[in-house]
Amino acid sequence: MSDTAGHQDWKPSHNPWLVAITVTLAAFMEVLDTTIVNVALPHIAGSLGSSYDDATWALTSYLVANGIVLTISGWLSRLFGRKRYFLICITMFTVSSFLCGLATSLPMLVVFRLMQGFFGGGLQPSQQSIILDTFPPEKRGAAFGMTAIATIVGPVLGPMLGGYLTDNFSWRWIFFVNVPFGILTVMAVTAFVEDPPWEKQKREKIDVIGISLITLGLGCLEVMVDRGEDDDWFGSNFIITMAVLGVIGVLGAIVWLCYAKDPLVKLTVLKDRNFATGMFLISMVGATLYSSAIIVPQFAQQVLGYTATTSGLLLAPGGVAIIILIPFVGRLMKFIQLRYLIAFGFFFMGMAMFQAANLYAGIDFRHLVFYRITQTASLAFLFVPISTIAYSTLPRELNSDASALFSMARNYVGSMAISLATAAIIETRQRHQTYVTDNMTPGRQEFTNYINQAQAVGEAHGLTPAAAHTFAIHRLFAEFTSQISMLAYNEVFRWIGIIAMFVVPLCFLLSPNSTKKTEPAGGH
Repeated sequence: MSDTAGHQDWKPSHNPWLVAITVTLAAFMEVLDTTIVNVALPHIAGSLGSSYDDATWALTSYLVANGIVLTISGWLSRLFGRKRYFLICITMFTVSSFLCGLATSLPMLVVFRLMQGFFGGGLQPSQQSIILDTFPPEKRGAAFGMTAIATIVGPVLGPMLGGYLTDNFSWRWIFFVNVPFGILTVMAVTAFVEDPPWEKQKREKIDVIGISLITLGLGCLEVMVDRGEDDDWFGSNFIITMAVLGVIGVLGAIVWLCYAKDPLVKLTVLKDRNFATGMFLISMVGATLYSSAIIVPQFAQQVLGYTATTSGLLLAPGGVAIIILIPFVGRLMKFIQLRYLIAFGFFFMGMAMFQAANLYAGIDFRHLVFYRITQTASLAFLFVPISTIAYSTLPRELNSDASALFSMARNYVGSMAISLATAAIIETRQRHQTYVTDNMTPGRQEFTNYINQAQAVGEAHGLTPAAAHTFAIHRLFAEFTSQISMLAYNEVFRWIGIIAMFVVPLCFLLSPNSTKKTEPAGGH
Protein backbone atom coordinates (compact mmCIF):
# COMPACT_ATOMS: atom_id res chain seq x y z
CA MET A 1 0.00 0.00 0.00
CA SER A 2 2.85 2.38 0.74
CA ASP A 3 4.26 1.90 -2.76
CA THR A 4 0.83 2.56 -4.24
CA ALA A 5 0.42 5.74 -2.21
CA GLY A 6 3.90 6.87 -3.19
CA HIS A 7 3.12 6.31 -6.86
CA GLN A 8 -0.11 8.23 -6.55
CA ASP A 9 1.53 11.20 -4.83
CA TRP A 10 4.56 11.43 -7.13
CA LYS A 11 5.14 14.76 -8.88
CA PRO A 12 8.06 15.92 -11.05
CA SER A 13 10.73 17.97 -9.26
CA HIS A 14 10.83 20.63 -11.97
CA ASN A 15 8.13 22.73 -13.59
CA PRO A 16 6.04 20.37 -15.79
CA TRP A 17 6.06 22.86 -18.65
CA LEU A 18 9.85 23.00 -18.60
CA VAL A 19 9.89 19.22 -18.86
CA ALA A 20 7.34 19.30 -21.69
CA ILE A 21 9.31 21.89 -23.70
CA THR A 22 12.52 19.88 -23.25
CA VAL A 23 11.15 16.54 -24.44
CA THR A 24 9.10 18.14 -27.23
CA LEU A 25 12.22 19.75 -28.69
CA ALA A 26 13.75 16.29 -29.09
CA ALA A 27 10.63 14.89 -30.73
CA PHE A 28 10.42 17.93 -33.03
CA MET A 29 13.89 17.18 -34.44
CA GLU A 30 12.82 13.65 -35.33
CA VAL A 31 9.52 14.72 -36.91
CA LEU A 32 11.34 17.33 -38.96
CA ASP A 33 13.66 14.68 -40.41
CA THR A 34 10.71 12.67 -41.71
CA THR A 35 10.11 15.20 -44.51
CA ILE A 36 13.20 17.43 -44.65
CA VAL A 37 15.09 15.06 -46.95
CA ASN A 38 12.45 14.85 -49.69
CA VAL A 39 13.19 18.15 -51.41
CA ALA A 40 16.93 17.47 -51.29
CA LEU A 41 16.88 14.03 -52.97
CA PRO A 42 17.80 15.33 -56.48
CA HIS A 43 20.77 17.21 -54.99
CA ILE A 44 21.83 14.16 -52.96
CA ALA A 45 21.68 11.95 -56.06
CA GLY A 46 23.81 14.37 -58.08
CA SER A 47 26.35 14.93 -55.33
CA LEU A 48 26.87 11.23 -54.56
CA GLY A 49 26.86 10.10 -58.19
CA SER A 50 23.68 8.01 -58.03
CA SER A 51 20.28 8.00 -59.73
CA TYR A 52 17.26 9.66 -58.15
CA ASP A 53 15.65 6.23 -57.82
CA ASP A 54 18.62 4.91 -55.83
CA ALA A 55 18.76 8.09 -53.72
CA THR A 56 15.22 7.43 -52.44
CA TRP A 57 16.71 4.62 -50.34
CA ALA A 58 17.96 7.41 -48.07
CA LEU A 59 14.29 8.06 -47.26
CA THR A 60 13.15 4.42 -47.29
CA SER A 61 15.89 3.26 -44.90
CA TYR A 62 14.95 5.94 -42.35
CA LEU A 63 11.23 5.11 -42.49
CA VAL A 64 11.81 1.35 -42.18
CA ALA A 65 14.04 1.65 -39.09
CA ASN A 66 11.80 4.31 -37.57
CA GLY A 67 8.62 2.27 -37.96
CA ILE A 68 10.15 -0.83 -36.37
CA VAL A 69 11.55 0.97 -33.31
CA LEU A 70 8.33 2.93 -32.71
CA THR A 71 6.59 -0.33 -31.93
CA ILE A 72 9.17 -1.72 -29.50
CA SER A 73 10.15 1.58 -27.86
CA GLY A 74 8.03 0.84 -24.77
CA TRP A 75 9.98 -2.37 -24.16
CA LEU A 76 13.32 -0.63 -24.74
CA SER A 77 12.24 2.07 -22.30
CA ARG A 78 11.59 -0.54 -19.61
CA LEU A 79 14.86 -2.32 -20.44
CA PHE A 80 17.13 0.72 -20.07
CA GLY A 81 14.95 2.99 -17.93
CA ARG A 82 12.94 5.66 -19.70
CA LYS A 83 15.22 8.65 -19.10
CA ARG A 84 18.36 6.69 -19.96
CA TYR A 85 16.75 5.34 -23.15
CA PHE A 86 15.58 8.84 -24.10
CA LEU A 87 19.12 10.19 -23.67
CA ILE A 88 20.59 7.32 -25.70
CA CYS A 89 18.14 8.06 -28.52
CA ILE A 90 18.86 11.81 -28.57
CA THR A 91 22.62 11.33 -28.42
CA MET A 92 22.80 8.70 -31.15
CA PHE A 93 20.25 10.53 -33.31
CA THR A 94 22.53 13.58 -33.15
CA VAL A 95 25.65 11.51 -33.92
CA SER A 96 23.86 9.80 -36.82
CA SER A 97 22.76 13.17 -38.21
CA PHE A 98 26.37 14.38 -38.15
CA LEU A 99 27.54 11.21 -39.92
CA CYS A 100 24.81 11.60 -42.57
CA GLY A 101 26.16 15.06 -43.34
CA LEU A 102 29.68 13.63 -43.76
CA ALA A 103 28.63 10.72 -46.01
CA THR A 104 30.70 10.46 -49.22
CA SER A 105 28.69 7.71 -50.93
CA LEU A 106 25.07 6.61 -51.12
CA PRO A 107 25.65 3.30 -49.23
CA MET A 108 27.25 5.26 -46.38
CA LEU A 109 24.30 7.66 -46.29
CA VAL A 110 21.77 4.79 -46.28
CA VAL A 111 23.54 3.10 -43.34
CA PHE A 112 23.69 6.34 -41.34
CA ARG A 113 20.02 7.06 -42.16
CA LEU A 114 19.14 3.60 -40.83
CA MET A 115 20.91 4.54 -37.60
CA GLN A 116 19.15 7.90 -37.52
CA GLY A 117 15.74 6.26 -37.99
CA PHE A 118 16.49 3.56 -35.42
CA PHE A 119 17.39 5.98 -32.63
CA GLY A 120 14.91 8.66 -33.73
CA GLY A 121 12.06 6.17 -33.48
CA GLY A 122 12.26 6.15 -29.69
CA LEU A 123 11.89 9.91 -29.25
CA GLN A 124 8.17 10.49 -29.90
CA PRO A 125 6.80 7.60 -27.81
CA SER A 126 9.13 8.50 -24.91
CA GLN A 127 8.14 12.16 -25.17
CA GLN A 128 4.44 11.29 -25.09
CA SER A 129 4.90 8.88 -22.19
CA ILE A 130 6.83 11.50 -20.20
CA ILE A 131 4.10 14.10 -20.77
CA LEU A 132 1.41 11.62 -19.72
CA ASP A 133 3.19 11.00 -16.41
CA THR A 134 4.21 14.62 -15.83
CA PHE A 135 0.71 16.14 -16.15
CA PRO A 136 -2.49 15.07 -14.39
CA PRO A 137 -5.33 13.97 -16.71
CA GLU A 138 -7.20 17.30 -16.45
CA LYS A 139 -4.13 19.23 -17.72
CA ARG A 140 -3.02 16.88 -20.47
CA GLY A 141 -5.02 18.67 -23.17
CA ALA A 142 -2.87 21.79 -22.87
CA ALA A 143 0.33 19.70 -22.81
CA PHE A 144 -0.77 17.77 -25.88
CA GLY A 145 -1.33 21.15 -27.57
CA MET A 146 2.42 21.71 -27.40
CA THR A 147 3.02 18.19 -28.72
CA ALA A 148 0.59 18.85 -31.56
CA ILE A 149 2.43 21.99 -32.62
CA ALA A 150 5.70 20.04 -32.83
CA THR A 151 4.16 17.02 -34.54
CA ILE A 152 2.14 18.95 -37.11
CA VAL A 153 4.48 21.89 -37.73
CA GLY A 154 7.49 19.55 -38.11
CA PRO A 155 6.34 17.99 -41.40
CA VAL A 156 5.26 21.46 -42.54
CA LEU A 157 8.62 23.09 -41.82
CA GLY A 158 10.62 20.11 -43.09
CA PRO A 159 10.30 20.81 -46.85
CA MET A 160 10.66 24.57 -46.31
CA LEU A 161 13.81 24.31 -44.19
CA GLY A 162 15.20 21.54 -46.38
CA GLY A 163 14.61 23.61 -49.50
CA TYR A 164 16.22 26.72 -48.03
CA LEU A 165 19.32 24.89 -46.79
CA THR A 166 19.69 22.97 -50.04
CA ASP A 167 19.23 25.99 -52.31
CA ASN A 168 21.46 28.34 -50.31
CA PHE A 169 24.09 26.08 -48.71
CA SER A 170 24.30 22.31 -49.25
CA TRP A 171 22.09 19.27 -48.73
CA ARG A 172 24.53 18.24 -45.97
CA TRP A 173 23.20 21.05 -43.77
CA ILE A 174 19.79 19.41 -43.50
CA PHE A 175 21.62 16.92 -41.25
CA PHE A 176 24.17 19.22 -39.61
CA VAL A 177 21.35 21.49 -38.37
CA ASN A 178 20.33 18.75 -35.90
CA VAL A 179 23.68 18.78 -34.09
CA PRO A 180 23.40 21.97 -31.96
CA PHE A 181 19.77 21.22 -31.08
CA GLY A 182 20.72 17.66 -30.13
CA ILE A 183 23.50 18.83 -27.79
CA LEU A 184 21.18 21.40 -26.18
CA THR A 185 18.44 18.81 -25.70
CA VAL A 186 20.77 16.25 -24.11
CA MET A 187 21.83 18.81 -21.51
CA ALA A 188 18.22 19.88 -20.82
CA VAL A 189 16.92 16.30 -20.48
CA THR A 190 19.77 15.43 -18.12
CA ALA A 191 18.88 18.41 -15.93
CA PHE A 192 15.07 18.42 -15.94
CA VAL A 193 13.63 14.98 -16.78
CA GLU A 194 13.26 12.19 -14.22
CA ASP A 195 11.65 8.77 -14.11
CA PRO A 196 8.58 8.26 -11.91
CA PRO A 197 8.62 5.23 -9.57
CA TRP A 198 6.68 3.02 -12.01
CA GLU A 199 9.09 3.75 -14.90
CA LYS A 200 12.38 2.72 -13.32
CA GLN A 201 14.65 0.27 -15.15
CA LYS A 202 13.21 -3.25 -14.99
CA ARG A 203 14.51 -6.71 -15.74
CA GLU A 204 13.28 -7.52 -19.21
CA LYS A 205 13.74 -10.73 -21.15
CA ILE A 206 14.88 -10.21 -24.72
CA ASP A 207 11.92 -11.34 -26.79
CA VAL A 208 13.86 -12.52 -29.85
CA ILE A 209 10.80 -13.94 -31.59
CA GLY A 210 8.70 -10.81 -31.03
CA ILE A 211 11.45 -8.46 -32.20
CA SER A 212 12.14 -10.63 -35.25
CA LEU A 213 8.49 -10.82 -36.31
CA ILE A 214 7.91 -7.07 -35.85
CA THR A 215 11.10 -6.24 -37.75
CA LEU A 216 10.21 -8.64 -40.57
CA GLY A 217 6.59 -7.51 -40.85
CA LEU A 218 6.88 -3.73 -40.59
CA GLY A 219 10.20 -3.56 -42.45
CA CYS A 220 9.06 -5.61 -45.44
CA LEU A 221 5.69 -3.83 -45.73
CA GLU A 222 7.41 -0.42 -45.70
CA VAL A 223 9.86 -1.51 -48.41
CA MET A 224 6.98 -2.95 -50.47
CA VAL A 225 4.97 0.27 -50.35
CA ASP A 226 7.95 2.57 -50.83
CA ARG A 227 9.48 0.66 -53.76
CA GLY A 228 6.29 -0.71 -55.31
CA GLU A 229 5.83 1.99 -57.94
CA ASP A 230 9.46 1.83 -59.08
CA ASP A 231 9.42 -1.98 -59.34
CA ASP A 232 5.99 -2.35 -61.05
CA TRP A 233 4.21 -3.49 -57.90
CA PHE A 234 3.12 -7.13 -58.07
CA GLY A 235 4.71 -7.54 -61.47
CA SER A 236 7.97 -7.75 -59.51
CA ASN A 237 9.07 -10.89 -57.66
CA PHE A 238 10.88 -8.64 -55.18
CA ILE A 239 7.67 -6.76 -54.27
CA ILE A 240 5.69 -10.02 -54.03
CA THR A 241 8.34 -11.43 -51.68
CA MET A 242 8.24 -8.27 -49.51
CA ALA A 243 4.43 -8.42 -49.37
CA VAL A 244 4.32 -12.08 -48.35
CA LEU A 245 7.05 -11.69 -45.73
CA GLY A 246 5.39 -8.52 -44.43
CA VAL A 247 2.00 -10.16 -43.96
CA ILE A 248 3.57 -13.24 -42.34
CA GLY A 249 5.60 -11.04 -40.00
CA VAL A 250 2.67 -8.82 -38.91
CA LEU A 251 0.20 -11.69 -38.40
CA GLY A 252 2.84 -13.75 -36.64
CA ALA A 253 3.71 -10.81 -34.36
CA ILE A 254 0.05 -10.27 -33.43
CA VAL A 255 -0.43 -13.95 -32.53
CA TRP A 256 2.84 -14.07 -30.60
CA LEU A 257 2.16 -10.87 -28.64
CA CYS A 258 -1.32 -12.08 -27.71
CA TYR A 259 -0.09 -15.37 -26.24
CA ALA A 260 3.46 -14.64 -25.03
CA LYS A 261 3.93 -14.67 -21.26
CA ASP A 262 5.94 -11.41 -21.24
CA PRO A 263 5.07 -9.73 -24.56
CA LEU A 264 7.29 -7.14 -26.14
CA VAL A 265 4.25 -4.84 -26.51
CA LYS A 266 1.12 -5.29 -24.41
CA LEU A 267 -1.69 -5.45 -26.96
CA THR A 268 -4.14 -5.49 -24.05
CA VAL A 269 -4.20 -1.69 -24.39
CA LEU A 270 -6.39 -2.26 -27.46
CA LYS A 271 -9.14 -3.64 -25.24
CA ASP A 272 -9.80 -0.04 -24.21
CA ARG A 273 -12.31 1.25 -26.78
CA ASN A 274 -11.19 4.86 -26.53
CA PHE A 275 -7.55 3.96 -27.10
CA ALA A 276 -8.23 1.50 -29.95
CA THR A 277 -10.47 4.02 -31.73
CA GLY A 278 -8.08 6.88 -31.02
CA MET A 279 -5.18 4.86 -32.41
CA PHE A 280 -7.06 4.31 -35.67
CA LEU A 281 -8.09 7.96 -35.89
CA ILE A 282 -4.54 9.23 -35.27
CA SER A 283 -3.30 6.93 -38.02
CA MET A 284 -5.70 8.67 -40.40
CA VAL A 285 -4.41 12.03 -39.18
CA GLY A 286 -0.85 10.86 -39.88
CA ALA A 287 -1.80 9.66 -43.35
CA THR A 288 -3.39 12.96 -44.38
CA LEU A 289 -0.78 15.13 -42.65
CA TYR A 290 2.30 13.48 -44.14
CA SER A 291 0.91 12.78 -47.62
CA SER A 292 -0.41 16.31 -48.15
CA ALA A 293 2.80 17.82 -46.75
CA ILE A 294 4.66 16.01 -49.54
CA ILE A 295 2.36 16.33 -52.56
CA VAL A 296 1.72 20.08 -52.17
CA PRO A 297 5.39 21.13 -52.58
CA GLN A 298 5.84 18.34 -55.13
CA PHE A 299 3.06 19.85 -57.25
CA ALA A 300 4.56 23.32 -56.90
CA GLN A 301 8.01 22.14 -58.01
CA GLN A 302 7.12 19.68 -60.76
CA VAL A 303 4.12 21.42 -62.32
CA LEU A 304 4.50 25.12 -61.51
CA GLY A 305 8.31 25.21 -61.57
CA TYR A 306 8.78 26.63 -58.06
CA THR A 307 12.16 26.34 -56.35
CA ALA A 308 12.57 24.04 -53.35
CA THR A 309 12.53 27.08 -51.04
CA THR A 310 9.40 28.65 -52.55
CA SER A 311 7.50 25.35 -52.60
CA GLY A 312 8.37 24.87 -48.93
CA LEU A 313 7.10 28.36 -48.13
CA LEU A 314 3.66 27.26 -49.32
CA LEU A 315 3.35 25.20 -46.14
CA ALA A 316 4.50 27.82 -43.62
CA PRO A 317 1.20 29.76 -43.22
CA GLY A 318 -0.56 26.47 -42.45
CA GLY A 319 1.83 25.98 -39.55
CA VAL A 320 0.99 29.46 -38.26
CA ALA A 321 -2.73 28.62 -38.48
CA ILE A 322 -2.16 25.54 -36.29
CA ILE A 323 -0.32 27.56 -33.63
CA ILE A 324 -3.19 30.08 -33.52
CA LEU A 325 -6.01 27.53 -33.49
CA ILE A 326 -4.74 24.97 -30.95
CA PRO A 327 -5.30 27.21 -27.86
CA PHE A 328 -8.79 28.00 -29.20
CA VAL A 329 -9.56 24.29 -29.60
CA GLY A 330 -8.18 23.71 -26.10
CA ARG A 331 -10.85 26.04 -24.70
CA LEU A 332 -13.58 24.36 -26.77
CA MET A 333 -12.60 20.99 -25.29
CA LYS A 334 -13.94 22.16 -21.91
CA PHE A 335 -17.45 22.66 -23.28
CA ILE A 336 -17.88 20.33 -26.27
CA GLN A 337 -17.64 16.54 -26.33
CA LEU A 338 -14.31 15.54 -27.83
CA ARG A 339 -15.88 13.16 -30.33
CA TYR A 340 -17.88 16.06 -31.80
CA LEU A 341 -14.72 18.15 -32.22
CA ILE A 342 -12.91 15.21 -33.83
CA ALA A 343 -15.81 14.49 -36.20
CA PHE A 344 -15.89 18.17 -37.18
CA GLY A 345 -12.11 18.08 -37.77
CA PHE A 346 -12.35 15.18 -40.23
CA PHE A 347 -15.35 16.76 -41.97
CA PHE A 348 -13.44 20.06 -42.24
CA MET A 349 -10.43 18.17 -43.62
CA GLY A 350 -12.55 16.38 -46.21
CA MET A 351 -14.05 19.65 -47.44
CA ALA A 352 -10.58 21.23 -47.59
CA MET A 353 -9.29 18.35 -49.72
CA PHE A 354 -12.27 18.59 -52.05
CA GLN A 355 -11.58 22.31 -52.37
CA ALA A 356 -7.94 21.57 -53.27
CA ALA A 357 -9.08 19.14 -55.98
CA ASN A 358 -9.61 22.12 -58.29
CA LEU A 359 -6.02 22.88 -59.27
CA TYR A 360 -5.42 24.51 -62.65
CA ALA A 361 -2.38 25.59 -64.64
CA GLY A 362 -2.64 29.29 -63.85
CA ILE A 363 -3.15 28.93 -60.09
CA ASP A 364 -1.12 31.46 -58.14
CA PHE A 365 0.87 31.28 -54.91
CA ARG A 366 -1.85 33.00 -52.87
CA HIS A 367 -4.51 30.43 -53.76
CA LEU A 368 -2.18 27.53 -53.04
CA VAL A 369 -1.39 29.01 -49.63
CA PHE A 370 -5.12 29.38 -48.91
CA TYR A 371 -5.75 25.74 -49.87
CA ARG A 372 -2.94 24.60 -47.58
CA ILE A 373 -4.16 26.73 -44.65
CA THR A 374 -7.63 25.14 -44.82
CA GLN A 375 -6.09 21.65 -44.96
CA THR A 376 -3.78 22.26 -42.02
CA ALA A 377 -6.33 24.15 -39.91
CA SER A 378 -8.48 21.02 -39.69
CA LEU A 379 -5.65 19.24 -37.85
CA ALA A 380 -6.06 21.60 -34.88
CA PHE A 381 -9.42 19.93 -34.20
CA LEU A 382 -7.92 16.45 -34.40
CA PHE A 383 -4.54 15.97 -32.80
CA VAL A 384 -5.11 17.27 -29.26
CA PRO A 385 -8.68 15.92 -28.82
CA ILE A 386 -7.69 12.47 -30.16
CA SER A 387 -4.56 12.32 -27.99
CA THR A 388 -6.51 13.41 -24.90
CA ILE A 389 -9.40 10.97 -25.25
CA ALA A 390 -7.23 8.03 -26.32
CA TYR A 391 -5.43 7.94 -22.96
CA SER A 392 -8.32 9.12 -20.80
CA THR A 393 -9.42 5.67 -19.64
CA LEU A 394 -6.09 3.82 -19.63
CA PRO A 395 -4.25 2.88 -16.41
CA ARG A 396 -0.96 4.74 -16.25
CA GLU A 397 1.24 1.63 -16.09
CA LEU A 398 0.25 1.04 -19.72
CA ASN A 399 1.34 4.52 -20.82
CA SER A 400 4.65 3.36 -22.33
CA ASP A 401 3.11 0.59 -24.43
CA ALA A 402 0.19 2.81 -25.41
CA SER A 403 2.51 5.66 -26.43
CA ALA A 404 4.59 3.30 -28.55
CA LEU A 405 1.55 1.97 -30.42
CA PHE A 406 -0.04 5.41 -30.72
CA SER A 407 3.11 6.98 -32.18
CA MET A 408 3.66 3.97 -34.43
CA ALA A 409 0.13 4.25 -35.82
CA ARG A 410 0.58 7.93 -36.65
CA ASN A 411 4.11 7.81 -38.04
CA TYR A 412 4.14 4.39 -39.72
CA VAL A 413 0.82 4.87 -41.48
CA GLY A 414 1.90 8.43 -42.31
CA SER A 415 5.16 7.24 -43.89
CA MET A 416 3.29 4.63 -45.92
CA ALA A 417 0.83 7.32 -47.00
CA ILE A 418 3.74 9.38 -48.39
CA SER A 419 4.73 6.48 -50.63
CA LEU A 420 1.15 5.62 -51.61
CA ALA A 421 0.25 9.23 -52.45
CA THR A 422 3.35 9.62 -54.62
CA ALA A 423 2.64 6.30 -56.34
CA ALA A 424 -1.02 7.25 -56.83
CA ILE A 425 -0.02 10.46 -58.61
CA ILE A 426 2.25 8.53 -60.98
CA GLU A 427 -0.34 5.81 -61.63
CA THR A 428 -3.15 8.32 -62.14
CA ARG A 429 -0.99 10.42 -64.46
CA GLN A 430 -0.25 7.35 -66.59
CA ARG A 431 -3.92 6.40 -66.74
CA HIS A 432 -5.01 9.89 -67.80
CA GLN A 433 -2.11 10.07 -70.24
CA THR A 434 -3.25 6.89 -71.98
CA TYR A 435 -6.82 8.16 -72.23
CA VAL A 436 -5.92 11.63 -73.48
CA THR A 437 -3.31 10.32 -75.95
CA ASP A 438 -5.89 8.06 -77.54
CA ASN A 439 -7.99 11.15 -78.24
CA MET A 440 -5.15 13.36 -79.51
CA THR A 441 -5.34 12.49 -83.21
CA PRO A 442 -5.63 14.61 -86.37
CA GLY A 443 -9.10 13.12 -86.77
CA ARG A 444 -10.35 15.16 -83.80
CA GLN A 445 -11.31 18.73 -84.60
CA GLU A 446 -10.07 20.06 -81.24
CA PHE A 447 -6.58 18.69 -81.91
CA THR A 448 -6.45 20.18 -85.41
CA ASN A 449 -7.72 23.58 -84.21
CA TYR A 450 -5.09 23.78 -81.44
CA ILE A 451 -2.23 22.92 -83.81
CA ASN A 452 -3.44 25.45 -86.40
CA GLN A 453 -3.80 28.23 -83.82
CA ALA A 454 -0.40 27.56 -82.24
CA GLN A 455 1.23 27.39 -85.69
CA ALA A 456 -0.34 30.71 -86.63
CA VAL A 457 1.13 32.25 -83.47
CA GLY A 458 4.57 30.94 -84.43
CA GLU A 459 4.34 32.29 -87.95
CA ALA A 460 3.15 35.65 -86.60
CA HIS A 461 6.43 35.83 -84.66
CA GLY A 462 8.48 35.28 -87.81
CA LEU A 463 8.92 31.49 -87.82
CA THR A 464 8.89 29.53 -91.05
CA PRO A 465 5.88 27.22 -91.55
CA ALA A 466 8.02 24.16 -90.67
CA ALA A 467 9.48 25.80 -87.56
CA ALA A 468 6.03 27.08 -86.58
CA HIS A 469 4.63 23.56 -86.83
CA THR A 470 7.41 22.25 -84.59
CA PHE A 471 6.67 25.08 -82.15
CA ALA A 472 2.99 24.09 -82.16
CA ILE A 473 3.80 20.45 -81.38
CA HIS A 474 6.12 21.44 -78.50
CA ARG A 475 3.51 23.80 -77.10
CA LEU A 476 0.86 21.10 -77.29
CA PHE A 477 3.16 18.65 -75.50
CA ALA A 478 3.82 21.14 -72.69
CA GLU A 479 0.09 21.83 -72.33
CA PHE A 480 -0.64 18.11 -72.44
CA THR A 481 1.91 17.34 -69.67
CA SER A 482 0.56 20.13 -67.46
CA GLN A 483 -3.08 19.06 -67.85
CA ILE A 484 -2.28 15.41 -67.15
CA SER A 485 -0.50 16.41 -63.93
CA MET A 486 -3.44 18.61 -62.89
CA LEU A 487 -5.86 15.73 -63.34
CA ALA A 488 -3.62 13.40 -61.31
CA TYR A 489 -3.13 15.76 -58.36
CA ASN A 490 -6.82 16.70 -58.31
CA GLU A 491 -7.84 13.06 -58.21
CA VAL A 492 -5.47 12.24 -55.34
CA PHE A 493 -6.75 15.20 -53.30
CA ARG A 494 -10.29 14.02 -54.01
CA TRP A 495 -9.51 10.53 -52.69
CA ILE A 496 -7.93 11.95 -49.52
CA GLY A 497 -11.14 13.94 -49.02
CA ILE A 498 -13.28 10.82 -49.45
CA ILE A 499 -11.17 8.96 -46.85
CA ALA A 500 -11.56 11.84 -44.38
CA MET A 501 -15.34 11.82 -44.84
CA PHE A 502 -15.44 8.06 -44.37
CA VAL A 503 -13.76 8.45 -40.96
CA VAL A 504 -16.34 10.96 -39.64
CA PRO A 505 -18.97 8.43 -38.42
CA LEU A 506 -16.25 6.29 -36.79
CA CYS A 507 -15.52 9.17 -34.41
CA PHE A 508 -18.72 8.36 -32.54
CA LEU A 509 -17.24 5.08 -31.31
CA LEU A 510 -15.44 7.24 -28.73
CA SER A 511 -16.96 7.69 -25.29
CA PRO A 512 -19.16 10.79 -24.95
CA ASN A 513 -17.94 12.05 -21.56
CA SER A 514 -14.19 11.43 -21.51
CA THR A 515 -13.32 15.09 -21.00
CA LYS A 516 -14.19 14.77 -17.32
CA LYS A 517 -12.67 11.32 -16.83
CA THR A 518 -10.17 11.00 -14.01
CA GLU A 519 -7.23 8.63 -13.73
CA PRO A 520 -8.57 5.09 -13.32
CA ALA A 521 -7.93 3.32 -10.05
CA GLY A 522 -5.91 0.67 -11.87
CA GLY A 523 -3.25 3.25 -12.60
CA HIS A 524 -2.34 3.87 -8.97
